[in-house]
Amino acid sequence: MIPFPSKNAFYLLALLALIGLLASLWTAFVPVWKITLAIILLILFADLLTSLVFNKIRPAIAVKRDLPGSLPLGVSRHIGLRVTNQSKRAQQLEVFDHFPAQIQSQGLPVRLTIPAGQHADIQYRVIAQQRGKLTFPRVQIKLQSLLKLWQLNLNLEVTDSTNVYPNFAAISHYALLATDNNLSQLGIIKKRRRGEGQDFHQLREYREGDALRQIDWKATARIQKLISREYQDERDQEIIFMLDCGHRMLAKDDELSHFDHTLNALLLLSYVALRQGDAVGLGTFAGEQRWLPPRKGQHTVQDILNTVYDLQPGSESPDYSKAATELLVRHKKRSLLIILTNLRDEDSDDLMPAIQLLRKRHLVLLANLQETSINNALEKPIEDLPDALQNAATHKYLQHRQATFEQLVSSGINTLDVSPEKLTVELINAYLGIKRSGVL
Repeated sequence: MIPFPSKNAFYLLALLALIGLLASLWTAFVPVWKITLAIILLILFADLLTSLVFNKIRPAIAVKRDLPGSLPLGVSRHIGLRVTNQSKRAQQLEVFDHFPAQIQSQGLPVRLTIPAGQHADIQYRVIAQQRGKLTFPRVQIKLQSLLKLWQLNLNLEVTDSTNVYPNFAAISHYALLATDNNLSQLGIIKKRRRGEGQDFHQLREYREGDALRQIDWKATARIQKLISREYQDERDQEIIFMLDCGHRMLAKDDELSHFDHTLNALLLLSYVALRQGDAVGLGTFAGEQRWLPPRKGQHTVQDILNTVYDLQPGSESPDYSKAATELLVRHKKRSLLIILTNLRDEDSDDLMPAIQLLRKRHLVLLANLQETSINNALEKPIEDLPDALQNAATHKYLQHRQATFEQLVSSGINTLDVSPEKLTVELINAYLGIKRSGVL
């Protein structure tokens, strides 16, 4: 507890200074000044000592924090504080909650008066800017002493923790649309093709638009009504995400980093794939190593969420050959491998052999994030030589990058090269296309 003089204390000291000025002019005021000095010092000391002793015996203020067990990334939420006045007099307070550096807050500090023996509930808004486990260490209270001559600075150890997850609310919204009838509202295309899937699902009455090959003639002859076979996409397949945690995923074109955009896309595609009856797994490379083997069931989304919520990109560069070798050791069954990364043209010498190695056993889809800031640099007007050199270097970089992707496509590798905000829709479209093609 650290005491500071209040305004009232400075008023007394100002009065003492005024008497001291008079004493310097008229010696008759010297005894008055000495008496006043003694009285003021005694009052200040008595007020401070009384407040410190009483607060040590029984703290005047108690605080309890109402902190949610989890916070969504980038979404505003309320945090509550219950401040209880345990003393026998009204308290004028200033309350400040010490939140982590990864949090933005609004509404602090809060000034209020609490009657004796009463409590007050206050709230402030926070926006989490980084995933992971965050700890709120203490609450700082400023209150006045008994005679209001001192301001006491109390640091109450009120420690609470919460986990910051990717914004699953948006995924929940998409989940409501992720059905056969509503995927188109997300921009996801479900193409019709002859046969409508690979696996037989059920018999039903013929509908206009059904292909003749779908008609079950034996069932039709038996009940004297046209009956069609209905097929569904193959189920019980396995999808494994290979997530790049290297330094390039720290790139940021809007409020979210490329890594956070990738996590959002990964979670929504996981939800769609699990609804399709597939198993979903996850492996990371170029940073902290994490592995979640493919699992089925909607609870798997929560398992993935718990695996990646505190995962952050590191300072390493991606080693695709090492990642491919480790994946082949961990997982033998043929699966769809979705590599989520941020490529450079210099990666081709390492990337191509790695993908060819994976393709011997698995089907590979490479999803790469474009850096929007690089494309935006081309729109900047050229006004001098440095601008011209930068523009030429940007064009050269993009040409080399395009050549790398053309090499991948010409090798028959499924590739996506999209901006971060389009990754989710394009990735699900690619997955559904692969499912309908039957190549997995």
